[in-house]
Amino acid sequence: MSRHIAGLRVDADITGLPLHGVRPDGLTALLPDLPGAVSAAQLQNFTAATGQVLLLADSTGAIARALVGLGEAPALHGFGAAAFGLPPGSVWSIAPGNYSPEDAALGFLLGAYRFDRLKNKKATPALLASACVPERATILASAAILARDLINTPANLLGPAELADAAMQLAARHGAQAERINGDALTARYPTVAAVGAGSDRAPEVVVLRWQGSSASEMSPLVSLCGKGVCFDTGGYDLKPSSAMLRMKKDMGGAAIMLAVAESVMLLNLPIRLELRIGCVENSVSGHAMRPSDVLRTRSGLSVEVGNTDAEGRLVLCDLLAEASETSPHWLIDAATLTGAARVALGPDLPALFCNDEKMASIFLHSGIVAAEPFWRLPLHEGYASWLDSPVADLSNVSSKPHAGAITAALFLSRFVSRNVSWAHIDVYAWNDSSRPGRPEGGEAQTLRALTTALETLSRGAT
Repeated sequence: MSRHIAGLRVDADITGLPLHGVRPDGLTALLPDLPGAVSAAQLQNFTAATGQVLLLADSTGAIARALVGLGEAPALHGFGAAAFGLPPGSVWSIAPGNYSPEDAALGFLLGAYRFDRLKNKKATPALLASACVPERATILASAAILARDLINTPANLLGPAELADAAMQLAARHGAQAERINGDALTARYPTVAAVGAGSDRAPEVVVLRWQGSSASEMSPLVSLCGKGVCFDTGGYDLKPSSAMLRMKKDMGGAAIMLAVAESVMLLNLPIRLELRIGCVENSVSGHAMRPSDVLRTRSGLSVEVGNTDAEGRLVLCDLLAEASETSPHWLIDAATLTGAARVALGPDLPALFCNDEKMASIFLHSGIVAAEPFWRLPLHEGYASWLDSPVADLSNVSSKPHAGAITAALFLSRFVSRNVSWAHIDVYAWNDSSRPGRPEGGEAQTLRALTTALETLSRGAT
């Protein structure tokens, strides 16, 4: 594995102490089988609530095993509490139980993550012995760490060039072809990306990555991923209030997630063809920045009136989607921290899914359930399309109505996707507002597991 994974002990000869996951309704059956467990559970009021940890000692008083409560939550969330609920540096292995060893190991590794590389004092989690960790869990943890690290990095350390660097490094790690577009070439090829980035001293860039699985052929499905990589969003001339800027380093979360999905696809060596496009840009204010009422010419030829400079994410994506459509991918997927309206409707944990293909949407929704990372589908309601009309251009980048903001944003993007292409747009939050088992506060690779599961389904021909 190319990335360091917190919480993983790689020594092959270390097996670790047994770690049991248990739900409340399984306590009565499990405790009598473990020496001293009944009295210890009573003494410490261990009820197997999600994230509770119970240490059990042997006759000498040394720690012999541990229990972690799963509550009623997915197993990976319960195991997510173990890395910092167990003694720092102690080594463990997943004991058999009524849960998937992969989910258990993945939850543990996700919970062991902390973004502390800018701190002098580092966090010290407990460790999982690598011998008990399924390869897919290691792959998904590695990909999640990539996205989390990128999202958590402050904007002064991660601008458009650094995000493009991360994409180029990803390509190099996996032997993928990569193209880095900037300067005049970017203005010609992605004019709306250039317009969004014009106000910043840090120039915009686009990276296009192409890869093919070792067993894929020219007949294998082509999957195209697009990600919004706004490294910081001031709102432009439609300036955000200061309170709304506090988390705008995460506005490149869509690009980070798409990079993570690409990482998992390539590490799993899925038999598909893959394209990835990320628009790396900063939305800033200066004499060069785009203005409200400006009209932009897009790659597709459609003209767009800038109704609001803070609706820049859809301008970043529209040229990427138009170019991706030109190769007629089997699936086209974009992810973006696009609208506050999606969060108002669904909250932070449920990404909004928009899809123009019923079978594709069904696979995504099922994959979300399987991966314990559900989507909620919202409609591409054409009855609202006229809300994007402009008196001076083919369309506006914002709606004329104060309603259904996530839907009208998706409808805007749909104008740049070819009608014969199966397309999904995912409006993500990409952030944990507070720490929960397996989900530390900060950047989150939201939808990574679900999208990887969906692409595995596609790669098996089950569409």
